[in-house]
Amino acid sequence: MAPSWLRPAVLDRIEQVVVTLLWVWMVERVAVSFFRDGNHTSWLVLISETAVMVFTLIRRPTIAISMNLGDWLLAITATAAPLMVLPGSDPVFALRVAGVILVMVGNFGQASAKLMLARSFGIAPANRGVKVEGPYRLVRHPMYAGYLIVHIGLVLLMPLPINIVIYAIGWTAQIRRLLAEERLLSEDPAYRAYMARVRWRLIPGIF
Repeated sequence: MAPSWLRPAVLDRIEQVVVTLLWVWMVERVAVSFFRDGNHTSWLVLISETAVMVFTLIRRPTIAISMNLGDWLLAITATAAPLMVLPGSDPVFALRVAGVILVMVGNFGQASAKLMLARSFGIAPANRGVKVEGPYRLVRHPMYAGYLIVHIGLVLLMPLPINIVIYAIGWTAQIRRLLAEERLLSEDPAYRAYMARVRWRLIPGIF
């Protein structure tokens, strides 16, 4: 028998608390950047990360969740890294325009995927139902594809070396997390059939 704190329901709650605390810390940093440092695009970082926090809080519980410590560490790293970026001063105009466009496009993509998932959204690898409609017809992980576009845009808006390192660490974990999710989900015959129909995981023609 696993200890009580390792039950899926308890792990769900721990995950929700951690994500909420990291989000509150990010809001504080963005507010300082906006009002003190004059970076009027810093608030854009909150769009996708606020969606992560909200959907984490409203998701439905599951018992089909990974109990592997490595999977949890990957999920925590991939989720926490974007919440730790440091807003800086406004970049040059060209970078600001390109960054804003990428953030908006990426947020539209990840938001459409989250709306399709609704209460099936999660952080650690779990099966809360197989989704195959909408953006899931294009790639198997459209939400992560949206995040990738958003994060590239945010690097352009906040081009600090520390942010490049943070996103590099986050995306190393994100790719491994994605593969861990597929290992768990592929135990479901419905997901195996979906994998056969949709070839690409993240970027059509590449990965």
